[in-house]
Amino acid sequence: MGMTMTQKILAAHAGLKSVEAGQLIEAKLDLVLGNDITSPVAIHEMDKMKVDGVFDKDKIALVPDHFVPNKDIKSAEHCKCVREFAKKNDITNYFEVGQMGIEHALLPEKGLTVAGDVIIGADSHTCTYGAVGAFSTGVGSTDMAAGMATGMAWFKVPSAIKFVLKNKPAKWVSGKDIILHIIGKIGVDGALYKSMEFTGDGIQYLTMDDRFTIANMAIEAGGKNGIFPVDDLCLKYISEHSNRKPVVYEADADAVYDEVIEIDLATLRPTVAYPHLPENTKTIDDSVKDDIKIDQVVIGSCTNGRMDDLRIAASILKGKKVAAGMRLIVIPGTQQIYLDAMEEGLIRTFVEAGGVVSTPTCGPCLGGYMGILAENERCVSTTNRNFVGRMGHISSEIYLASPAVAAASAIAGRIADPETV
Repeated sequence: MGMTMTQKILAAHAGLKSVEAGQLIEAKLDLVLGNDITSPVAIHEMDKMKVDGVFDKDKIALVPDHFVPNKDIKSAEHCKCVREFAKKNDITNYFEVGQMGIEHALLPEKGLTVAGDVIIGADSHTCTYGAVGAFSTGVGSTDMAAGMATGMAWFKVPSAIKFVLKNKPAKWVSGKDIILHIIGKIGVDGALYKSMEFTGDGIQYLTMDDRFTIANMAIEAGGKNGIFPVDDLCLKYISEHSNRKPVVYEADADAVYDEVIEIDLATLRPTVAYPHLPENTKTIDDSVKDDIKIDQVVIGSCTNGRMDDLRIAASILKGKKVAAGMRLIVIPGTQQIYLDAMEEGLIRTFVEAGGVVSTPTCGPCLGGYMGILAENERCVSTTNRNFVGRMGHISSEIYLASPAVAAASAIAGRIADPETV
């Protein structure tokens, strides 16, 4: 029986010739990730284990990003805990304020994630690194602790759904629209504990930033991971960011999939996820008809805070102003993205349009800070979740969309088609 791409990676890291769906394995880890919220819990669990340090100081990444720069005393204490642990264990990849970024934008940029890796992170969106052909998945803080101590983790080998992406998407259709369309089609549990494996000729039209966005939101369909084939564009990205040699795996021709779903990218329209689930999607055409007035727009996060995202938003905002009473918040994903956006004049565009630009942080995505919503307020956001109370007051509403739709909506003061602003 053939194996999927994910199953091949897991078999190699478990030292097995083959694995099959449902099998329990123990696999070697190439990277263990934690942030300022999840790492302190893992650190305290490691203290209970009474282990002598970490398994490999070069294979742990600690990225304070959720409440950083510290928003209050509690977040400051969490970051202090992580900082002291990193110093005590001489952790190579600890990213302090000034060097940090949003973890899932930062690690690929720093070359810490390459094809063929097995990566766990105490953050549900660790599945992002499937964009570079790695098996990466979110775990709890206790699993993170075990991973830091032993360099191993156990997995139940996932079955898979094959998504065949065909044809070239239209101008304003991005990775965000593709994954929102998929989640709308299969539901938030449609890929529960399954590998979402993306294939097809349509992938050639997707930038790396598109692929990061799609893999990032695999968890919003319940997926264990999302993963893309390693093509020339992917290899070029890896070579530009990492000194590590990628290991390329391909699914067998006779690999078994629970389902094969074809998506014609040429037929897709910009897509919006309405409150309060990512599966509650409508096309921009229906959204415009609904005439939904909004109070705030957020462009950023581990889903859509990369250069392509900022360029697209700036191309729409340039020379225009946000609507009266509108709050536009732009959050570059990393310090390097911030600098690159500054060099290209994108930051000036956002400020001149009437927006504010933040240091890299998860901030408003999880209702942390830098854009909390008040009672009954509505926000168009390029983040990944729109659950009840996710960004603030329980009566507030979040509409998930691409940077293009978000920027257009900031100008219009209501959900808008980027073609028309």
